Amino acid sequence: MKAPKSLLPLIDEGLIDEVISRLMSGKEADIYIVSCSGQIRCAKVYKDAVKRSFKNAAQYQEGRKVRSGRRARAMEKNSAYGRKQQEEIWQNAEVDALARLYRAGVRVPETFGCIDGVLLMELVVDDEGDVAPRLGDVLLTEEQAVEDYAVMMHYIKLMLCEGIVHGDLSEFNVLVDEYGPVVIDLPQAVDASANNSARSMLLRDVTNMTRYYSQFAPVLSLSRFGEEMWALYEEGELKPETELTGLYDGDADSADVDSVLEEIKAVMQEERERQERLKEAEEI
Repeated sequence: MKAPKSLLPLIDEGLIDEVISRLMSGKEADIYIVSCSGQIRCAKVYKDAVKRSFKNAAQYQEGRKVRSGRRARAMEKNSAYGRKQQEEIWQNAEVDALARLYRAGVRVPETFGCIDGVLLMELVVDDEGDVAPRLGDVLLTEEQAVEDYAVMMHYIKLMLCEGIVHGDLSEFNVLVDEYGPVVIDLPQAVDASANNSARSMLLRDVTNMTRYYSQFAPVLSLSRFGEEMWALYEEGELKPETELTGLYDGDADSADVDSVLEEIKAVMQEERERQERLKEAEEI
C-alpha cells in the first residue's frame, strides 16, 4: 500500500522497508503492518491530542514526572512547545512501560524504538502466522478461561510490583496467541504510587478481566484479586513470587478463609460436572 505521510521519515532512514497494510485505527493511534529488514512488525502512529479520543487523559497523566522546569511551565501554559512536550511524555510512557514489563516477565509486544511519534514493535501473531485476535473475539472453554484468567491476574500482579497500573485493561487490549494472552496499549499506564486514581483503576482493570472470563467460567466471578493485590501492595508485601488466593476479607471480623476456599472449589467442581453432563447430552 502507499505509505502514509507519518511513516515516510522512517522509510527514508531505512527503518521501514515497506508498508504492507493498515491493521487498525484506534482511539489514540493508527496501526500499520510493516516490513523491517525482512521482519514483519507493526508501526503504531500516535494521533495528536486534538484527534485522540482517549477520555480523561489528565487523570492518567497525574504523577508523571517532568524533569525540566521549562518543559513543566510550558505544559502548564499549554503553549505549542508545551503541547509537543506533553505528546512526547504520553508516547514515552508506553515505551517505558512496555520495556519495563517485558523485563518483568509480562507478555507484551517487544519494542524496537519510538521515532517521530511512531512506535515500532513486535507483531503478535497466532499459530498460523496471522495477526493474533483480540481476547474479545475469542471463544474459550471453561478450562481455558480459568487458566488464562490466572495468567492475567499474574501479569497484573507483576505490573503492580513494577509500580504500574494499566488503567484501561479490557478484552479489547489483550491479544491471544498460541501461548495465551498478550497485554497491549499502555500509553495511559499510571504510576501506582503517585496517581491518586491508581487503586480505582487497578480494581477496574481486574473487574473487566473477571467479567470477561466469567462468561466462560462463572466461578471466577467470586474472586477478589484486585482488592487482595492492592492491600498487599499498600503493605509493601506484594512480590512477584507472592501467591494470590483471590480472596479478600477487608475489614470483616474473623473471616473464615478456609471455608470460602472450599466453597469456591465446590462451585468449580459443580460447574465442571455440569459441563460434562452437557457434553454427554450433545453426544447422545
